[in-house]
Amino acid sequence: MYGTDGKRYMDLISGIAVSNLGHCHPKVVQAVKDQADKYMHLMVYGEFVQSPQVKLAEKICSTLPENLNNIYFVNSGSEAVEGSLKLAKRFTGKTEIIYFSDAYHGSTHGALSLNGNEYFKRQFRPLLPETRKLRFNNIDDLRQISSQTAAVIIEPIQGEAGVNIPDEKFMKALAATCKEQRVLLIADEIQTGFGRTGKFWAFEHFNIQPDIILCAKGMGGGMPIGAFISSKEIMSSLADNPILGHITTFGGHPVCCAASLATIEAIEEEKLIEKVPAKEKLFKELLVHPSIKSIRSKGLMMAIEFDSFETVKEIISNGLENGILTDWFLHCNNSIRIAPPLIITETQIKEACEKLLNSIPLSKKD
Repeated sequence: MYGTDGKRYMDLISGIAVSNLGHCHPKVVQAVKDQADKYMHLMVYGEFVQSPQVKLAEKICSTLPENLNNIYFVNSGSEAVEGSLKLAKRFTGKTEIIYFSDAYHGSTHGALSLNGNEYFKRQFRPLLPETRKLRFNNIDDLRQISSQTAAVIIEPIQGEAGVNIPDEKFMKALAATCKEQRVLLIADEIQTGFGRTGKFWAFEHFNIQPDIILCAKGMGGGMPIGAFISSKEIMSSLADNPILGHITTFGGHPVCCAASLATIEAIEEEKLIEKVPAKEKLFKELLVHPSIKSIRSKGLMMAIEFDSFETVKEIISNGLENGILTDWFLHCNNSIRIAPPLIITETQIKEACEKLLNSIPLSKKD
């Protein structure tokens, strides 16, 4: 990125895991231009079958288990969450939604109700009733999931908690409990999907299969788009009583769909996901410093932990001076977010790590 003065900045957060292909990837830009030349917004409620939507839906389904084959396109991650909550209630006929401590699922009213940090919620109460918070990665708490629960929503890897990675044993126990109690498992892949963690979907790391998947962020190559995905059986419950069980004017916008399809094609053609583990390893090898307390990571989703928010804030400010853009996390302000575009090269990683280390305050180098 370049400032108005021409100063060069390396983007190490990808617009919070959005720009997986960097900024203005030529394949995505060309797809946007080509589609804009054809048409932009049309009616989205089935009056016309639109090829950008159909092609994208087919492509996304090719990355998923066979029964996750119905996609509802929306405009953002928060809207994907809202749609999934309605879907879960409509399909199950139940009302309780379970979420986890330190969760972040968006900022709209329903999504905010599932925020695992009270600080962000208290000024907007009352929020959705019949929601219950469990401790993340705590198997004992899963006993609170019951036949009265409509759905459990979880980030396979918590983003705003500072890259909080659950045990596979916990994730498998969660999936088994949901199945036993006939509860829908919603995987919020808004930040983790589309290759960010070294697999196309983060749930693949845990050998489980959700009932509903949410995506957005890295999905559009920089364009606004999201989706909630489920089986035909579950998704069909939105088709009647009432008709149009979920409505969105701009969902599945053809230009955004074209950009998303180009994004997936570029990820596949450039074999970016296969290269993620080596890039993660290089970051961890280079980011060695007495002030770094730990590094939590899954692929190119990383948290560099320091002693305090004051230290983190100073490093971020120094980083801007040194030409790198980083950030902290909503629920974990003593750690720096590293989520670079998947296209980052070995040479660029070395440059980024050198600049980051040089951004640590001198008092922290003693």
